[in-house]
Amino acid sequence: MSQRRIEVFWRLTGAREKHRIEPSADHLWCRDGLRGTLDVDPGPSADLERPWIKNTRHRRPPFPNAEEHLEVLHKFTKVDPQDPATRIASNQRDLGRIGRIVYRNALELKDTEVVAINDPFIDLEFMVRFLLFARYLGFSSPNSTDGRLPVQDGKLIVNGKLVTIVGERDPAAIPWSSAGAEYIVESTGVFTTTEKASARLKGSAKKVIISAPSADAPMFVVGVNLNKYDPAVKVISNASCTTNCLAPLAKIIHDNFGIVEGLMTTVHATTATQKTVDGPSHKDWRGGRSVNNNIIPSSTGAAKAVGKVIPSLNGKLTGLAFRVPTLDVSVVDLVVRIEKPATYEEIKATIKAAAEGSYKGIVEYSEDQVVSTDFIGHTASSIFDAGAGIQLSPNFVKLISWYDNEWGYSRRVCDLLVYAAAQDAKAGL
Repeated sequence: MSQRRIEVFWRLTGAREKHRIEPSADHLWCRDGLRGTLDVDPGPSADLERPWIKNTRHRRPPFPNAEEHLEVLHKFTKVDPQDPATRIASNQRDLGRIGRIVYRNALELKDTEVVAINDPFIDLEFMVRFLLFARYLGFSSPNSTDGRLPVQDGKLIVNGKLVTIVGERDPAAIPWSSAGAEYIVESTGVFTTTEKASARLKGSAKKVIISAPSADAPMFVVGVNLNKYDPAVKVISNASCTTNCLAPLAKIIHDNFGIVEGLMTTVHATTATQKTVDGPSHKDWRGGRSVNNNIIPSSTGAAKAVGKVIPSLNGKLTGLAFRVPTLDVSVVDLVVRIEKPATYEEIKATIKAAAEGSYKGIVEYSEDQVVSTDFIGHTASSIFDAGAGIQLSPNFVKLISWYDNEWGYSRRVCDLLVYAAAQDAKAGL
């Protein structure tokens, strides 16, 4: 079977040995934690250091390496990591916060090659710095230790491969074909409907994956409803970060105890849509207040979106959000009334079994006394905090689950893309 190319900004090459990193037991966590020499071939033991981390138990992702991640991905998506049909290339529409982190997640999957990035608002020089210093945890680069990425003929060189840089404002004018891209990650947060996102389906483009909720595109949550994927659909959504945290937890509870109804609150970290100082916000007056010194009540469609990915919960969940002045990591507070009476210990045991079994890598279970920063860089969609929940009666319980709303969510974007590529290949598309 010929190698397939997909559009987001990478291609599964199967050449793991070209950029192999074999961290020791002390070097299990990911991306910004990998500081120091991280070159194309760092050798069997990269000289990595994590000077700011005192307790890394929870900041360690479930996947210490790309191979383990692909094994977990195969379990949920039925993708064979060795199947040439799953090899992909992709292009990025925007290099905002999620765009950058999807990019860096793709690089962390050892068999990926960056193909193209489109951002009409920044030039190449700034983009280089943006990619190198993309997060607040400090310097991290896929193939640079001196604060620079190599550039050749207006293209980036990442892991020895050229990355086409585009600056088109008009989505239909982006030259995906010249980069050989087939699958697009739409990460602007603007073109979130099927009609708007379809403007990217030009040239070689076959599919668009929206990294946000969509009003009309099918939404998918890895580990929950990938079995509903239809290769014929050209635009799909990875839902929201909060839905990706809530839906697996809700499905576990609903499948085992039956959810009668529930309310969800997410205490959500700052995002780029908020204001640093008070300013006008005509549709949402509270949203115009400074994020730096306020807890801001806000709306969220995450709970209702669960009803779209789990139809049996449609109309049974709703929720709201509180935006708080933290940089990353959010937490879901789910209060549900259940049909089948159960003790809190029984509920915890059920979630733990799911996290260690069929939901491994998507849901994680913790009994430690943790706080939000312990989960920065965590790749799981939902980390259940067993010690934080409470119960009023056998049918009424509050459950708490953490999520890195940036890194964990971006990893699911990558997973959905890989799954879509494999299913499309099987369908002959």
